[in-house]
Amino acid sequence: MQQRFIKKYISVTSPHFTPLNNYRIMKITVIGAGNVGATAALRIAEKQLAKNVVLIDIVEGVPQGKALDMYESGPVGLFDTCVFGSNDYKDSADSDIVLITAGLARKPGMSREDLLMKNATIIRDVTKEVMKYSANPIIVMVSNPLDVMTFVAQKASGLPKERVIGMAGVLDTARFKSFIAEALDISMQDISALVLGGHGDSMVPVVNYTNVAGIPLTELLPQDKIDELVTRTRNGGIEIVNYLKTGSAFYAPAASAVEMIEAIVKDRKRIIPCTTLLEGQYGIDNVFCGVPIKLGKNGVEQILEINLSGSELEALQQSAAIVDENCKALAALLA
Repeated sequence: MQQRFIKKYISVTSPHFTPLNNYRIMKITVIGAGNVGATAALRIAEKQLAKNVVLIDIVEGVPQGKALDMYESGPVGLFDTCVFGSNDYKDSADSDIVLITAGLARKPGMSREDLLMKNATIIRDVTKEVMKYSANPIIVMVSNPLDVMTFVAQKASGLPKERVIGMAGVLDTARFKSFIAEALDISMQDISALVLGGHGDSMVPVVNYTNVAGIPLTELLPQDKIDELVTRTRNGGIEIVNYLKTGSAFYAPAASAVEMIEAIVKDRKRIIPCTTLLEGQYGIDNVFCGVPIKLGKNGVEQILEINLSGSELEALQQSAAIVDENCKALAALLA
């Protein structure tokens, strides 16, 4: 591993700099140096969420080159974070947080479930490698199919359920908010929304908990337009896949994952929708599913069980049932 030594000089004219000895999180490792992983690593460095960011990938030279390029942007981006790339999981040793983005991306005509077996094998092996060198990290999962891969990582790692968290709810909610902002020609900052369930076609945008500056969405848009936005949210990922042809979304997924990591690093106790293991909440047992949680330094610190309408609760349970079915299909792989 290439070592870098950074001077602790902090200019008084650069308020964005943080002295290295103020970092609470010493190391964040990002597995996968593709578009999502590399974008997330850069955001983590720019926000100075850790003293060291490690970018790991199986392709020789790619993580090293991207990490060096990021590090060299530090003087312009005003960050001191040490970023380096590696092909060796030994360099992830003693990570506080591990962000997993490895795996195959969707192609046009491919559902998230089509990726199931191939990515499950990848995530199982990646997680076991991570756990060889880090005793008790928090794992944030981005790889698809998201809810199932979170289940795979928790089983393969043996970590407590609170420390293995899926990203999708933040991303799906962000997409819903962006579509609402576009439809109403308003600031995204004034929108509060919530998307629950599995990260796929069965996700549940909860309209009853969606408002603009406290004004219910149903008072601002007709039902047929709201239905269009809900459908577009459910198809948000494949819409981008169809445009790109040879890739999938990465800016919004990376931003969503880093929002979670920031909540953990800063112990912000954010109330956001994430994939976590449910044990009876919402009538769902032993299934990873997207619900509102309190996210802090210990991972999932609380699951919030909010009141849903009959149709919303039924949709959430149906979404969880799809995840459960896919997880059971992997029983032999994880045995």
